[in-house]
Amino acid sequence: MEIPTDRQIYEGEIATYWFDEGILVSLSKSPKRTVANITGNVALVKSISGNKRVPLLIYLSGSPVPDKETRKFASEQLPIIYSAMAMISKPGLSKFIMNILFNLKPPPIPMKSFTNDETAKEWLRQYV
Repeated sequence: MEIPTDRQIYEGEIATYWFDEGILVSLSKSPKRTVANITGNVALVKSISGNKRVPLLIYLSGSPVPDKETRKFASEQLPIIYSAMAMISKPGLSKFIMNILFNLKPPPIPMKSFTNDETAKEWLRQYV
């Protein structure tokens, strides 16, 4: 995935962001997620989105498994900033991440994993 050069880019500790047709796109970075860097990321996303919930297309990267407190905190923050989430990854990675984050509970927002970003964007358009 290439970062576009024709729009504003927002750099965070755990991801790089930009908008594409009303969808917030995230290129995930690999540091371990913590309550602190998730808190900073939530603030960044709120500032980018004007405090509105937006659909997220995230290109996942491998990162260390966060601790239980961070997983709980992250899952509580998702519905505050995102209306839906489409994850692009190698087969198996997004399912693994969803299992870690949601411990067999359903995610708090619509989530789906894809291997093709055009299909993911098509699915997310219903949440714009």
